[in-house]
Amino acid sequence: MKAAALLLSLLFVCPCWAGTSNAVRQEADFYVAAYARHYGVPVDFVRALIEQESNWQPCTISQKGAVGLMQLMPTTAASLGVTDRCDIQQNVSGGVRHLAWLMARFRGDLRLVAAAYYAGERVIEIRGLQYANPDVVGYVARVRERVERQRAFRSANVQRAPRRTR
Repeated sequence: MKAAALLLSLLFVCPCWAGTSNAVRQEADFYVAAYARHYGVPVDFVRALIEQESNWQPCTISQKGAVGLMQLMPTTAASLGVTDRCDIQQNVSGGVRHLAWLMARFRGDLRLVAAAYYAGERVIEIRGLQYANPDVVGYVARVRERVERQRAFRSANVQRAPRRTR
């Protein structure tokens, strides 16, 4: 009963449970593009991860305690200097810095980066691509599909662009 009361109070007090407005999505995408380029992480990869992790909800909370667009765990957020995991700029900045660190650790292999982001870097370091946990394998596949879908959409838009006339 207490859990239900807490959930109801969060629904009415926290604006993070509401749907993502276009302005919030644009703000988040601005920071995604800026931080991804700054830290050398593929923008499409960051967007796909956010879509998979939070569906662009800036303050969503997972059952395991991860919060925000990039679903930062409390210890990860603290190690990255993120004090407000619901703040879009802090969350994206911290998440992208974490991805850049994982990219360096796994030599740019985005499959391993996605797996480590989901399951933790220690288990992925030990097992690498031999790690066959079905949840992790499915997560990596879904992120890859999202990246490919974004790239296909972008190339379709470029091909359909009208030619300029003088």
